[in-house]
Amino acid sequence: MEQQPTSPGKFGLNYGIILGVVMIAISVITYVTGMALEGTQWPQYLYYIIFPVVIFYAISKYKAHNANTLTVGSAIKLGVIIGVISAIVYIAYFLLFTYVIDPEFMGQMMEVAEENMLEQNPNMSQEQMDQTLKFMKMFQNPGIISAFWIGMSALFGLIWSLIAGLVMKSN
Repeated sequence: MEQQPTSPGKFGLNYGIILGVVMIAISVITYVTGMALEGTQWPQYLYYIIFPVVIFYAISKYKAHNANTLTVGSAIKLGVIIGVISAIVYIAYFLLFTYVIDPEFMGQMMEVAEENMLEQNPNMSQEQMDQTLKFMKMFQNPGIISAFWIGMSALFGLIWSLIAGLVMKSN
């Protein structure tokens, strides 16, 4: 019996969910350990390593599942789908966290950011401080964060899947 080719959408859904759960796990670990308020960045770097690994792995599995045939277009579709699905999964967690789990967390982040700005730039004028804080508050809007996160995940999914597609395409 011949195996039916799988669409990138169906195939990418599982890997997108996995990648979203990885981001949630990293976020929970940084929150529980207090690294999020300290501004520790290295846990986020793990995500930047895991993201392309998942994209490359998913594309290789997709190629194997489709009789070792792969086009660059299907690789790109798969990578973008994985990126967008992972972003949607993470955004669902982020909204739950922001509105239910710890509604004061974003305010605490603003206080820490303000303290850090004063510490790093003691000569900063109040006007500069207010403008910077206004800009930071704008990026704490869940709608803006969600749109940004989906856009960036789609972009990086596109970039990494283009690379993977060019490397693994069928000749």
